[in-house]
Amino acid sequence: MASLVGATLFEVMAIWGVLFVSFIGLGYAIMLRHQILSYDKGTPVMIEIWNSIKEGADAYLKRQLKTILPLIIVFTFVLFFSVYIIPPSDEALHRFAGIDPNMISFIVGIGRAAAFVMGAIFSLMVGQFGMRMAVEGNVRVASASRRSFSEALKIAYRTGTITGMLTDGLGLLGGTAIFIIFGIASPDVLLGFGFGGTLLALFMRVGGGIYTKAADVGADLVGKVEHDIPEDDPRNAAVIADLVGDNVGDCAGMAADIFESYEVTIVSGLILGLALVAITGELKWIIFPLIVRAIGVLSSIIGTYLVKGQDDEKNRDALVSINRGFFASAAISVFAFMLVAFFYMHEWRAFLSVAVGIALAIAIDEVTKYFTHTKHSPVKGIAHSAKTGSATLILRGMSIGLESSAWQFMIIAVTILLSIVIYWGQPVVFVLYGVAMTGIGMLTLTGNNVAMDSFGPIADNANGIGEMAHMDEKARKIMTELDAVGNTTKAITKGIAIGSAVIAAVSLFGSFITDVTKVQAQMGVPEAMRLLATGIRVSDPIVFIGLLIGGAIPCLFSALIINAVARAASLIVDEVRRQFRIPGLMEGKVKPDYKKAVDICTVAAQKELIGLALIAVVSPIFIGMVLQVEALGGFLAGVILSGQLLAVFMATAGGAWDNAKKTIEDGLHGGKGSDCHKASVVGDTVGDPLKDTAGPALNPMIKVINLVSLLAAPIIIHYHRTDVGVIISIIASGLLIFGAIWYSKHGVLSLRRPETDYSK
Repeated sequence: MASLVGATLFEVMAIWGVLFVSFIGLGYAIMLRHQILSYDKGTPVMIEIWNSIKEGADAYLKRQLKTILPLIIVFTFVLFFSVYIIPPSDEALHRFAGIDPNMISFIVGIGRAAAFVMGAIFSLMVGQFGMRMAVEGNVRVASASRRSFSEALKIAYRTGTITGMLTDGLGLLGGTAIFIIFGIASPDVLLGFGFGGTLLALFMRVGGGIYTKAADVGADLVGKVEHDIPEDDPRNAAVIADLVGDNVGDCAGMAADIFESYEVTIVSGLILGLALVAITGELKWIIFPLIVRAIGVLSSIIGTYLVKGQDDEKNRDALVSINRGFFASAAISVFAFMLVAFFYMHEWRAFLSVAVGIALAIAIDEVTKYFTHTKHSPVKGIAHSAKTGSATLILRGMSIGLESSAWQFMIIAVTILLSIVIYWGQPVVFVLYGVAMTGIGMLTLTGNNVAMDSFGPIADNANGIGEMAHMDEKARKIMTELDAVGNTTKAITKGIAIGSAVIAAVSLFGSFITDVTKVQAQMGVPEAMRLLATGIRVSDPIVFIGLLIGGAIPCLFSALIINAVARAASLIVDEVRRQFRIPGLMEGKVKPDYKKAVDICTVAAQKELIGLALIAVVSPIFIGMVLQVEALGGFLAGVILSGQLLAVFMATAGGAWDNAKKTIEDGLHGGKGSDCHKASVVGDTVGDPLKDTAGPALNPMIKVINLVSLLAAPIIIHYHRTDVGVIISIIASGLLIFGAIWYSKHGVLSLRRPETDYSK
């Protein structure tokens, strides 16, 4: 293995073993798929409803692929030619010693472009295949609920596990394969892999989020509030679009989101690990993260298979069963990490870093659960506020969202502090490596986390199918219980996704500093003036400007995406209102045209995502060229800080409003149809675009900005802003940003259709 010169026999075998484990994870996903598809799909009525959901999901996925494919092609060429702007790195020269430097640039360029395509395809596969399996699973969960709670729970959770194991297996496969081929030069290529996955996650998060919440808000406002009919009433023209939206937002979007966090943490871990190899001469710093990931795959397989429910009504609790599997995986992982630390690393610092990451995941899990679960006082308090109207309910939810942000920030701050304590007295690169290992540890249980998230929309869809098919009361009760637990698991995994995004971003921030320092060393910049020595000086007014603009970007991004949901939802409201005027529809004599609502959501989502993605990609390039590389570091710090606060606030407040509504629908404070219920529906409607669109979309946005900065920083250092090419690039990127903002504010208005009076 030429790429691992100096590696011991154990290290070579370990790398190949990690690659083999990635295939085990994928094989487990295939096995579960066969299991799920062997279950029946229920009655003809259930299958008819399921077919409508399936057709809507397929239509969305096909249109999304057509939208993003041209951009993938453009970025592939950009990444290939980006390596020619600057000389090859020292690591690339060492890895391909004896080859002409121009040929080395060509090899790295091909590798980076191919890795970008691979990352994009893997992210797309995780989202699309996972979503298609969720659609296959929902009707089977509904059918199984007629027989037993345990069978319905098993199908729902194992269907979600398929997506989790795809995330694990493909993420580990891509990173390990690149490392085997490029060795110490792999960071140059891994940046392309991470960027491909992150960019696709941004597309799927933004597009899926706009789709799902436009349908949900439109359906609720007209159906529940104006016509006082149930949530999944078949007379509502947006009900199928709403069920499709659960899949494109919470399955495809979340899976791609966690997948790119999984990629990004391994990218930053290997970049910082190679910096430590240069200091210590030991390869263990780059082998250890890969072994940790392989252990995570195996422990997730065991933990997810242990999730089984009981049919005894007094003892059946889906969340208890799911948590049992999660904690089993965590315990297995920690024990295995100890063995690796003792027998291979011969030190405990790396082990403590990954253990802290697992503890961070559990802590965020518990905090999110406290603020969003129906059994705890925050949600109960919001439900109680409904007695005095929607205004007080919304205010109470905002308060809880803000408080949750504060506590999660404290937890993350303590986590980073622990990384500093673990590597106390060591150079700053060790501390940054510790933070990266914390991120890798946090995402060790990715298989479990994605399974928990996908469980939510699968159970939600099953419940919707049950209501539309008028299934018996016993089956409906089982599905309602699973749906309620699914809301909590979705909220928990959103919290973990946001936390992992911040840790990944901090790791990338460390990689940014070390990469810039390497390039400065190549250029002959004195050591005392390199970025690793000076740090990001916020006291410098130019750097502070970068910090301020970075803090503003998540606010702008959130404003535009919420506005996009509002515009798309207004189109759904118009369509549902028009169809309610069709003679015989309210009496159940005429079926609504579900396809029109699906088409509106699909087109609106795809039109909106381009402008938002351009803002994330182009803004760091613009800031770097105008304010230079240190200010770009300040810009990244501002994005991370502001993005985390907003993301946690929106996700928690939205989840709490949603579950407060569900507690009222279960009979609290007057139940369905009461004034309290109507107030809670308004709160839930406000929270929907926050928790399922804007908040989660900030995760990939933060990482896209960090990865673009990593790719652009070496180029920015080599050129001065007074160069003609740089001036042209500044003008072009500035125009792109303002054009994207204008497009995001006005681009979808053309979708509005002329009023049609169906009563004539």
